Amino acid sequence: MAIPVIDFSKLDGEERANVMAQLHNGCEEWGFFQLVNHGIPEELLERVKKVSSECYKLEREEKFKTSTPVKLLNELFENKSQNKIENVDWEDVFLLSDDAIESEWPSETPEFRETMTEYRGELKKLAVKVMEVMDENLGLPKGCIRQAFNGGEDGDNNAFFGTKVSHYPPCPQPEMVNGLRAHTDAGGVILLFQDDQVNGLQILKDGQWIDVQPIKNSIVINTGDQIEVLSNGKYKSVWHRVLALPTGNRRSIASFYNPSYKATIAPAQQLVESKQEYPKFVFGDYMSVYAQQKFLPKEPRFQAVQAK
Repeated sequence: MAIPVIDFSKLDGEERANVMAQLHNGCEEWGFFQLVNHGIPEELLERVKKVSSECYKLEREEKFKTSTPVKLLNELFENKSQNKIENVDWEDVFLLSDDAIESEWPSETPEFRETMTEYRGELKKLAVKVMEVMDENLGLPKGCIRQAFNGGEDGDNNAFFGTKVSHYPPCPQPEMVNGLRAHTDAGGVILLFQDDQVNGLQILKDGQWIDVQPIKNSIVINTGDQIEVLSNGKYKSVWHRVLALPTGNRRSIASFYNPSYKATIAPAQQLVESKQEYPKFVFGDYMSVYAQQKFLPKEPRFQAVQAK
């Protein structure tokens, strides 16, 4: 079983109806799918790989060797403990955004900022196209999801667009720690540029963990909790995790088009036929709950935010 792979270039051609159906199935039945021929130049993607790898070697690798997960794993080994580490992940990660306070742009890697700024611009355009496909497939007005994420306003000035640059280095005892613990994503639309050689990403489908197969220069799309709310449950966010592996240094660049922290999120009225399945809330309040409950079931998060 493999997640759907969709040729996005055929969206505007004779096969549009078929591609729209594939995208609807990807959202409704899987919550994860891969886009190929998505319009982001291959040359740019190759540069993204290059600067990300160089950044890890130049600015991150030595720090990871003295990080908490490494220390904890060493302690387990020294104590001959069989207890798995459950509260940290075998991951080196930093955040890029346009927010000077939250962002962690590297300073020593040549061409990193220029390349990633260009890439993030292309990816945001792709995110908008994906949201417009969701609008159409759900029977919503064009721009509905995007507008909701921007606090009811047109454009992208208010939505939060962040990029997590992660590496999952080789782990000497991969059975003792998670690469990244299982969770659903809090936000809207997630666009992942994953390693095309080292696997490790899995999603939960029909009670089974299945691999998200590496495909060179594809973009993996997944739906976050806010898409689940806006669609009144027609599209669901999906549990996923990353395995720690004994070989390979897996690169993962996940970008997310999220609501503004001030945006009010609720099921679109067009999709509330008999019952509104989710509460109305301010996204910033949801994120406060998520920060404490990220690796727990999502349903109590909706209940908690409803109670605020």
